Amino acid sequence: MNNRAFGGQGEADARAFLEHRGMRVLQMNFRRPTGEIDIIARQRRTIVFVEVKRRSSLRFGRPAEAVDRAKQGHILRTAALYLQENDLEDAPVRFDVVEVLPGEIRHIEGAFDATGFW
Repeated sequence: MNNRAFGGQGEADARAFLEHRGMRVLQMNFRRPTGEIDIIARQRRTIVFVEVKRRSSLRFGRPAEAVDRAKQGHILRTAALYLQENDLEDAPVRFDVVEVLPGEIRHIEGAFDATGFW
């Protein structure tokens, strides 16, 4: 399985997991020149931007550790565009990470925020 297919399956697994927990997925793979957001969902009134990281093992650490400050910046800038394009600038937002490992899905709510970026 190539990397794109491997990651795509992780995103599909994360989507099913989030929907099972009551979140409504609004969009998958939102791309702009600033970056990409894997999943954009709504949980009650909150718009949730989700980065999905799938790994086959923990050999190189937890998947969420790959969501470094640079990646967070890309997500934050891209989220701002989504909010602007959809007239949601006043909506409450949250930035989550979903780790997908063999036999385990871990949802980290509020994994990071915009503190110190603007």
